[in-house]
Amino acid sequence: MKKIVIALDGHSSCGKSTTAKKVAAALGYAYIDTGAMYRAVTLYMLRHHVALTNPKEVCDALDNIDISFHYNPKTKRNETYLNGLNVEDEIRKMYISNQVSEVSVVPEVRHAMVAQQQKMGRKRGVVMDGRDIGTAVFPDAEVKVFMTADVDTRARRRQQELLEKNQLVNLDEIRENLQKRDHIDSTRKESPLRRAEDAALLDTSHMTIDEQVDFVIDKVTSKLLEEAHAVKKVEA
Repeated sequence: MKKIVIALDGHSSCGKSTTAKKVAAALGYAYIDTGAMYRAVTLYMLRHHVALTNPKEVCDALDNIDISFHYNPKTKRNETYLNGLNVEDEIRKMYISNQVSEVSVVPEVRHAMVAQQQKMGRKRGVVMDGRDIGTAVFPDAEVKVFMTADVDTRARRRQQELLEKNQLVNLDEIRENLQKRDHIDSTRKESPLRRAEDAALLDTSHMTIDEQVDFVIDKVTSKLLEEAHAVKKVEA
């Protein structure tokens, strides 16, 4: 069966990553966590005190960054590696969340990450989630879904995720962080967060993860059937 690109874009903490992972597993596709890539870059920039306003300094730093994903059989998840070191837990901490939008808005960072993401998805058969997958990274993705949820629901979900990692963060601080990231992501000049014209809208405020996964897989099934019928018409 033909393999396609599935793009899940949307706001923070609306279920993109979890949904994308489950969709990829159900279809036997590769899952690429583009948000983790930007978080890893943010970690590197902070640790090396890179001046984001200095393009040469940023480019030099990017030349020294290698990001990869490796499956951990113990945790049964793909984990993010930065220059050979597992940084999966570190990049999920709040201090990274507070800085990632400011790093990802830097043009040099976006150009470098988009190029890597396009290379990863060149063979198709991938599920990518992020902010600009359906608009900038893979505007030709066969299935595009734009995910959102109300900010209070997203804040509660994010707080629960952090609690599960033994991080206790005030709900108001999380809500403020999400609203700040929404504003930066939506107003930046480089690949702003927006719904592609051909993306299906999925509001997850009152949906379970399984319902979200079913929604995306239904879109994939419909698309594959549509393309199969088109091929048959041409052959006839």
